[in-house]
Amino acid sequence: MLFFTGVPLFLMELSLGQYGAAGPITVWKCCPLLKGIGIGMLCVSTLVCLYYNIIIAWTFYYLGSSFQSPLPWSCDAAANVGLCGNNTTGNSSVGRGLSPTEKFWNASMTAYSLFQVKVRGLHDPGPVRWPLALCLLAAWVIIFLCMLKGIRSSGKVVYVTATFPYFVLIVLIIRGATLEGSLQGIAFYLTPNWSRLANAQVWNDAASQVFYSLGIGVGGLLSMASYNKFDNNVIRDTLIITAGNCGTSFFAGFAIFSILGHMAWKKGVPVEQVADSGPGLAFVAYPEALALLPGSVFWSIMFFLMLFMLGIDTLFGNMEGITTAVLDEFPHLRTNALHKSLFLGALCFCFYLMGLLLVTDGGIYWFTLIDSFSTSFGLIVIALFMCIGISFFYGVNQFCQDIVDMICPCPLWCLKVLLYFKACWVFCTPFLLLFILTYIFIEMYNTSLHYGSYVYPRWGKALGVCMGATCCLQILIWAIVAIAKETGTLKDRFQKSIRPLNSWRVNNLNSNNRVEEQMEPERVEAPFTVTLTDMDFTAMNWERQAEWHKEQ
Repeated sequence: MLFFTGVPLFLMELSLGQYGAAGPITVWKCCPLLKGIGIGMLCVSTLVCLYYNIIIAWTFYYLGSSFQSPLPWSCDAAANVGLCGNNTTGNSSVGRGLSPTEKFWNASMTAYSLFQVKVRGLHDPGPVRWPLALCLLAAWVIIFLCMLKGIRSSGKVVYVTATFPYFVLIVLIIRGATLEGSLQGIAFYLTPNWSRLANAQVWNDAASQVFYSLGIGVGGLLSMASYNKFDNNVIRDTLIITAGNCGTSFFAGFAIFSILGHMAWKKGVPVEQVADSGPGLAFVAYPEALALLPGSVFWSIMFFLMLFMLGIDTLFGNMEGITTAVLDEFPHLRTNALHKSLFLGALCFCFYLMGLLLVTDGGIYWFTLIDSFSTSFGLIVIALFMCIGISFFYGVNQFCQDIVDMICPCPLWCLKVLLYFKACWVFCTPFLLLFILTYIFIEMYNTSLHYGSYVYPRWGKALGVCMGATCCLQILIWAIVAIAKETGTLKDRFQKSIRPLNSWRVNNLNSNNRVEEQMEPERVEAPFTVTLTDMDFTAMNWERQAEWHKEQ
């Protein structure tokens, strides 16, 4: 999935954004018929920003709680002494009482309870959990301050937020390697079960991992690339970033499973019984494992500080996609610093108000619903149409030529690699995306959505489907608008709507750099006026008059 969908689509977005020097909406001047792809990306980014900052709020809550000694989810805490005597099977609560970490996460009545799920479902979320609401507010304030000066301020922040997690991972790996039972966890991590490749769910999970970790289809890549220099080598960047991304994911697995292996050894159970996925890994299984280590307070602070910085980085990409798209459509906001700040502040505040639903007593139900459908089939459909649109409407040969023009003189190795990407864009990538999309629809029809023991009602699942469908329908709606704006027969309108606008080439040839903070003032062309004097009406020789003007 990485080689045949992730890397090709990553290069496609980077190249399109860099060549067009525009965000995810304006960049579709190259093919106006597909403007809805940019709008769809904006919808996906909005849904992701809405629920992803909830994870940062949870991380904030856990980070603050980590400064207590003993940790409130450890067996050393006085309130958990009774629980730890019966806890023998890790984070699985089947046939036993809750573990301290589950108690902290789910329904504990202690002072440190995070979710008090005593509601009936989506229709009755209950009151807002104000400690979480304050954490959410702090998270959005930090996002606002980091993005206040645009791409330059967020770019400087990333120097810290992108490098610190590597330091923490190295420290956790070294600490995990010294623990008893760590090799048991590493062996579980590295031993493949080849029979699982016959399960389509594995391929779907692989696609989700690649899309989410690389940020494909949400507009962030297009926006970030639009600030590149025109002659930046996008092929080189693509290979380095995707390899580094995948390598980091693989590297992080050792930090996770070495400590989970120690946890399994200490409990005397197989590793698969303590391993978990999703929020359960970050907020239940791993904190429980950290609580077993000497100096657990320090390790917990480091871990949740790392999660916080990773979350901030992810939100930067999504928020940059939204802001760049809107500012490109309304340039006057970009040129006025005050208006831009007000827009960013209003955007963050609106996200905060909408996010309050997800920090209620039953907010986890809404969180799971949005998480399940925001980046599901909608994201795959957007990526599929982007691939087909560039390959067959804009023209894959023209697109490859655009890439060569940007990195000219193009090294021979780049030309050879470009042939591989060309084959992927035309054949491999669309085929794999169709395969994943078919499986998602079959699985969505045959299985019910649930969180724990709560099974979502049909209207709840339908609401989730509508979220994904709203993102997809933007492609159809704006395609109809583009065709309606043209004249002639339906065939003529279609052919006109897939042609690049005149401003597509002009902008690229005239501006190699897009610098947000140093834009030239807008030029206004006005009629040139001349004031006549008496000299203009004298009988002087016209040749002398021309010579006089030349001297002047």
